[in-house]
Order: sequence, then structure tokens, then C-alpha cells
Amino acid sequence: MKKSDAEVSDLDIAELLDSEEAVRLFLEEALAEYDLVLWQRCLEHAVQSAGMAKIIEKNGFNREELCKTLKEDGYLRFDTVMRVLKAMGLKLAITPCVAEKQAKYFAK
Repeated sequence: MKKSDAEVSDLDIAELLDSEEAVRLFLEEALAEYDLVLWQRCLEHAVQSAGMAKIIEKNGFNREELCKTLKEDGYLRFDTVMRVLKAMGLKLAITPCVAEKQAKYFAK
């Protein structure tokens, strides 16, 4: 088979995020990687799955600006993340990395 004969399908991650639970788990895993670029891309997919128009309507975002912000080279601000998550019915939570151990700066 020649390379030109192969069919490549476009994977739309947003289509796989078909429930609130799937979106929540997807974003939790992205955050666990401590990679801002990955987080930004995953947030973009999550917004697409929830419906860009709904997110914009709930927060009064400018569509063009939100799209630019969520792109890999966009400047993602923390307040934007919080507003997007709120519009999706989600919030960030702080938890220990290892549940059995306290953070070393809290140890006595």
C-alpha cells in the first residue's frame, strides 16, 4: 500500500467527551501532568465538547478572543480558566499529590 492510498481519519477529541463526567476526568488527568500547553489544549477540547456558544453565552466572552486564548500559542489567564470552568459547572480543587503524606512544608 502506498502512503497516498492510506486513509487517515481526523480524531475529534471533543466528540469523545460525551458526558460531564468524561470532561471532568479528562481535565483532571490533564492537570495531573503539570504541563500548561497540554492543559490549554485539553481545556480547548473540553470547551468544544460543552459547546463554545454556551460557554460564551454564560460568561460574555468574545468568541474570537476565547478561541485565540485556548489555542496552543494563546495567553491563557487564570481568571479565564476559572470563568470557563464555572460555565461548564466545574471548579478547581487543591488536593495533596500523595493522599497519605502531608506536603513537606506542613510537616513539623
